[in-house]
Amino acid sequence: MHAREMISTHPHVRGNTNNALIRCIEACYDCAQTCTTCADACLGEQQVAELVQCIRLNMDCADVCTATGSVATRRSGSNEAVIRAMLDACATACRLCAEECERHAGMHQHCRICAEACRTCEDACRKAVQGLSH
Repeated sequence: MHAREMISTHPHVRGNTNNALIRCIEACYDCAQTCTTCADACLGEQQVAELVQCIRLNMDCADVCTATGSVATRRSGSNEAVIRAMLDACATACRLCAEECERHAGMHQHCRICAEACRTCEDACRKAVQGLSH
């Protein structure tokens, strides 16, 4: 990813990057991709009816992660209240998706991988919130 490189060149940032927020942006986009793939893989499983909630949470998490990554990436203004709210929402979506994927991880490798990505993103979001000025 080029998030760090791009953000550091922004005229309002001038090389003074928030490393926790950049790690979070990268985790958000990784998690969004992983959740999208997990939902698609769930649809290919024989017992798809048992995975309906997992698919729904995968899609919700992917959307929230993508939106959070986009909001956190923009540096043309400093709207930390919105960024903080997005990070909190993303951490929640990731936690719920991870919990559901963990229920299926023993049967489906894609759910195990997805749960790991969600937990990583949840942690990155929480650390990014801590890194914002209060």
